[in-house]
Amino acid sequence: MGLISGIFTWPLTLPVRGLIRLAEMIQEQVERETRNPATVRRKLEEIEAMRAAGEISEEEERRAVEQVLRMATRR
Repeated sequence: MGLISGIFTWPLTLPVRGLIRLAEMIQEQVERETRNPATVRRKLEEIEAMRAAGEISEEEERRAVEQVLRMATRR
């Protein structure tokens, strides 16, 4: 019975498994990029430039920096 049901449900489950694996790969890539020191440095420099230009307040800068650092050290 298990073999028979496996044969009939295989065409339905294969695309779902592929989609799940694709989502996992995308998540892994995003995590690698957010932990990349160059990416973190660039984001911090962008925040600093926005503060220097008066686009954000000191409090907004502090929150943005905390968020970048939290994402970089998350796991």
